[in-house]
Amino acid sequence: MFNFLLVLMILDGLLLSAVVLMQAGQGGGLASLGGGSASQVLGGRQATTLLTRATWWTGGIFMALALLMALTSSRRSSGSSELQQQLRQGAAAPTPVAPIQGTGAPAPLPTTAAPPPGSAPVKLP
Repeated sequence: MFNFLLVLMILDGLLLSAVVLMQAGQGGGLASLGGGSASQVLGGRQATTLLTRATWWTGGIFMALALLMALTSSRRSSGSSELQQQLRQGAAAPTPVAPIQGTGAPAPLPTTAAPPPGSAPVKLP
Protein backbone atom coordinates (compact mmCIF):
# COMPACT_ATOMS: atom_id res chain seq x y z
CA MET A 1 0.00 0.00 0.00
CA PHE A 2 2.76 2.39 0.99
CA ASN A 3 4.73 1.69 -2.20
CA PHE A 4 1.64 2.24 -4.34
CA LEU A 5 1.00 5.60 -2.65
CA LEU A 6 4.66 6.50 -3.11
CA VAL A 7 4.48 5.82 -6.86
CA LEU A 8 1.29 7.91 -7.11
CA MET A 9 2.94 10.74 -5.20
CA ILE A 10 6.01 10.74 -7.44
CA LEU A 11 3.84 10.82 -10.56
CA ASP A 12 1.69 13.59 -9.10
CA GLY A 13 4.78 15.58 -8.15
CA LEU A 14 6.14 15.32 -11.69
CA LEU A 15 2.78 16.40 -13.13
CA LEU A 16 2.56 19.29 -10.64
CA SER A 17 6.03 20.46 -11.60
CA ALA A 18 5.19 20.37 -15.30
CA VAL A 19 1.91 22.26 -14.82
CA VAL A 20 3.55 24.97 -12.71
CA LEU A 21 6.38 25.41 -15.21
CA MET A 22 3.94 25.70 -18.13
CA GLN A 23 2.10 28.62 -16.56
CA ALA A 24 2.94 32.11 -17.75
CA GLY A 25 4.75 34.36 -15.31
CA GLN A 26 2.50 36.95 -13.69
CA GLY A 27 5.10 39.65 -13.09
CA GLY A 28 3.40 40.59 -9.80
CA GLY A 29 3.89 39.47 -6.27
CA LEU A 30 6.52 40.76 -3.89
CA ALA A 31 8.81 41.92 -6.70
CA SER A 32 6.21 44.42 -7.95
CA LEU A 33 5.50 46.05 -4.59
CA GLY A 34 8.52 48.35 -4.86
CA GLY A 35 7.31 50.74 -7.54
CA GLY A 36 4.37 51.95 -9.64
CA SER A 37 2.48 48.71 -10.11
CA ALA A 38 -0.38 49.38 -7.71
CA SER A 39 -2.89 48.53 -10.41
CA GLN A 40 -1.56 44.96 -10.52
CA VAL A 41 -1.55 44.56 -6.76
CA LEU A 42 -4.96 46.13 -6.20
CA GLY A 43 -6.47 44.93 -9.48
CA GLY A 44 -9.19 42.35 -9.94
CA ARG A 45 -8.80 38.61 -10.02
CA GLN A 46 -7.44 36.89 -13.07
CA ALA A 47 -9.51 34.52 -15.10
CA THR A 48 -9.14 30.91 -14.00
CA THR A 49 -7.37 28.92 -16.69
CA LEU A 50 -7.04 25.21 -17.20
CA LEU A 51 -3.45 25.31 -15.95
CA THR A 52 -4.50 27.14 -12.77
CA ARG A 53 -7.14 24.52 -12.02
CA ALA A 54 -4.71 21.72 -12.80
CA THR A 55 -2.23 23.28 -10.37
CA TRP A 56 -4.81 23.40 -7.58
CA TRP A 57 -5.94 19.82 -8.22
CA THR A 58 -2.45 18.33 -8.43
CA GLY A 59 -1.38 20.28 -5.34
CA GLY A 60 -4.41 19.03 -3.41
CA ILE A 61 -3.80 15.46 -4.50
CA PHE A 62 -0.15 15.81 -3.49
CA MET A 63 -1.14 16.97 -0.01
CA ALA A 64 -3.74 14.20 0.38
CA LEU A 65 -1.22 11.56 -0.67
CA ALA A 66 1.32 12.96 1.78
CA LEU A 67 -1.25 12.67 4.58
CA LEU A 68 -2.17 9.12 3.62
CA MET A 69 1.48 8.11 3.43
CA ALA A 70 2.12 9.58 6.87
CA LEU A 71 -0.80 7.61 8.30
CA THR A 72 0.22 4.33 6.68
CA SER A 73 3.86 4.70 7.70
CA SER A 74 2.91 5.32 11.34
CA ARG A 75 0.76 2.18 11.33
CA ARG A 76 3.53 0.29 9.63
CA SER A 77 6.15 1.33 12.17
CA SER A 78 3.93 0.56 15.18
CA GLY A 79 4.33 -3.15 14.43
CA SER A 80 7.44 -4.73 15.86
CA SER A 81 10.20 -5.84 13.62
CA GLU A 82 11.56 -9.34 13.80
CA LEU A 83 14.68 -8.15 15.61
CA GLN A 84 12.62 -6.30 18.24
CA GLN A 85 10.53 -9.43 18.86
CA GLN A 86 13.66 -11.52 19.36
CA LEU A 87 15.04 -8.99 21.81
CA ARG A 88 11.81 -9.00 23.80
CA GLN A 89 11.77 -12.79 24.03
CA GLY A 90 15.34 -12.75 25.27
CA ALA A 91 17.75 -14.88 23.40
CA ALA A 92 19.04 -17.91 25.26
CA ALA A 93 22.22 -17.13 27.13
CA PRO A 94 25.24 -18.68 25.45
CA THR A 95 26.93 -21.55 27.26
CA PRO A 96 30.07 -20.29 29.01
CA VAL A 97 33.30 -21.88 27.84
CA ALA A 98 36.66 -22.28 29.54
CA PRO A 99 39.94 -23.01 27.79
CA ILE A 100 41.35 -26.53 28.07
CA GLN A 101 44.75 -26.62 29.72
CA GLY A 102 47.54 -26.84 27.17
CA THR A 103 45.58 -26.68 23.89
CA GLY A 104 44.11 -23.21 24.18
CA ALA A 105 40.86 -24.42 22.62
CA PRO A 106 37.68 -23.51 24.50
CA ALA A 107 35.65 -26.29 26.01
CA PRO A 108 32.20 -26.10 27.57
CA LEU A 109 32.12 -25.73 31.32
CA PRO A 110 30.60 -28.62 33.22
CA THR A 111 27.06 -28.04 34.22
CA THR A 112 25.77 -28.94 37.63
CA ALA A 113 22.82 -31.21 37.31
CA ALA A 114 20.59 -32.32 40.14
CA PRO A 115 21.28 -35.87 41.32
CA PRO A 116 18.73 -38.43 40.26
CA PRO A 117 15.97 -39.04 42.77
CA GLY A 118 16.75 -41.66 45.38
CA SER A 119 20.55 -41.33 45.19
CA ALA A 120 22.78 -40.27 48.04
CA PRO A 121 24.39 -36.82 47.87
CA VAL A 122 28.07 -36.77 46.97
CA LYS A 123 30.43 -34.94 49.31
CA LEU A 124 33.34 -33.10 47.81
CA PRO A 125 36.57 -32.52 49.79
